[in-house]
Amino acid sequence: MNICSIRGAITIEENTKENIVINTETLLNEIIEKNNIKKENIINIVFSSTKDITKAYPAIATRNIGITDCAIMCLQEMYVEESLSMCIRVMITAYLDIEKQDLKHIYLKEAKKLRPDISLKNTGFAVAIDGPAGSGKSTVSKIISKELSFIYVDTGAMFRTITLYCLQNNINCNNQDEVNKELNNINISLNFENGIQQIYLNNENVTEKIRTQEIAKNASIIAQIPSVREKLLNIQREIANNNNVIMDGRDIGTNVLPNANVKIYLDADIDERAKRRCEELSTKGEKFEYDKVRQGIIDRDNADKNRKIAPLKKADDAITINTTSLSIYEVSDKIIKIIKENIK
Repeated sequence: MNICSIRGAITIEENTKENIVINTETLLNEIIEKNNIKKENIINIVFSSTKDITKAYPAIATRNIGITDCAIMCLQEMYVEESLSMCIRVMITAYLDIEKQDLKHIYLKEAKKLRPDISLKNTGFAVAIDGPAGSGKSTVSKIISKELSFIYVDTGAMFRTITLYCLQNNINCNNQDEVNKELNNINISLNFENGIQQIYLNNENVTEKIRTQEIAKNASIIAQIPSVREKLLNIQREIANNNNVIMDGRDIGTNVLPNANVKIYLDADIDERAKRRCEELSTKGEKFEYDKVRQGIIDRDNADKNRKIAPLKKADDAITINTTSLSIYEVSDKIIKIIKENIK
């Protein structure tokens, strides 16, 4: 047997003995049942509660359900701004014949917002993040996906991958017929490492190769080809149907995932976006001219907004966040808060 720690939390409706005891019993019983815990194998139980819960009634609930031989500790949490109110957390340490990855941590009622990766497991909760080049979509999406343990899907990388294939094989990106003939020879697959997308072109990892100015310029042309969009759309929707995803692009909320649970539209001033792109290129050791980078972004915006198929635009039900004067972490915190507010 292994010594295991199982966590859980639940919110209560009233700061009364009856309400605290009933809800605590519910939480404990579900943890015990779902993890097949024998009460005699419990080593200790530690409770913590928010400051608006003023009595240590969780200990009474523990005794009520027949756990009498282990140590029990009740702590009061420090106040954290915008944290959940009326919340009881628990950690049960016990001897279990189970592996760590198979433990079932339980979060009930509003406490589900504390662990969306657990409470939303296999539900296909989708977050769509759209916006123009340089608005911060990819950087922010990676931070959020890691924080919430969602899968991050960079749809732009898929278009860049097809663009890379075309450039490597001397295929004219402006010639739809040439591109169409090659699509069956292009195999795109995704692998997610720590929630971060790695993209493969015909079994070769091209995650870094697709991040050049030349590919960015031609990707907006490739993205206008209907057969390309259809090929990638099927891949994107299949991923979203089977996972909790953060998906960014230019038409996610309007076309790819029109029923996404949360839709965000990021934007920023053109000079700020050009500055960010230059910093990105500088980090990679690439040469650039600011004016050309800035004009390239303007050209990309025009191409994305005016293309006939799935143009860049804000979904009617999307929340707009201007990132010009915000850090990536300030933007990420705003979106995470919105996501948690939408978790039922």
